Amino acid sequence: MKYLARYSLIFCLLFSTAGLAAESVVSISSQDTFFNSIKMLCGKAFSGKVSIDNVAESSFAGKKLILHVRKCTDTQLQIPFHVGDDHSRTFLITKTGSGLSLKHDHRHADGSSDALTMYGGHTLDAGWPQVQSFPADQYSKELFVKNGIPQSNGNTWQLYVYPEQFTYRMVREGREFRVDFDLKNTIKTPDAPWGY
Repeated sequence: MKYLARYSLIFCLLFSTAGLAAESVVSISSQDTFFNSIKMLCGKAFSGKVSIDNVAESSFAGKKLILHVRKCTDTQLQIPFHVGDDHSRTFLITKTGSGLSLKHDHRHADGSSDALTMYGGHTLDAGWPQVQSFPADQYSKELFVKNGIPQSNGNTWQLYVYPEQFTYRMVREGREFRVDFDLKNTIKTPDAPWGY
């Protein structure tokens, strides 16, 4: 009986410790600062403009661009990116315990997932408090090949956050796309993105 009580106590301690570990994710200071700088914008929306796009006919041209830091927890930021009447895109920045993950959640108007969704990457190094880079991960590479766009396997996404500007940038060989959002002026928050 004494042994049973001892094992029960050990089990309870292990279980409670595991619960605590699940609630907090180990992180490093440069990524914490980066994450928290964006988290401080939670609930706010900002207008943006394409500053670089080396494709002649862009689907972003002439459309109103809105970034909305919509939902924030200690481990994930949900950031819809509205392009005109297209509300299909949400950026998900997640603390993983080994860095930060960036995923692109693409939905249809009915809320269902697009065939090309949840692609993105994971940080490979500490980055900087203002800038983090996310080279395409294996899931994304396989998804790009499956969807007939293998050139996207070389994608690296970069996010920059400075006091007056947030930047989303995608680069690969022969391709660069960048949108800058003005953090000096908040705008009316848009409706929820599709699927949310």
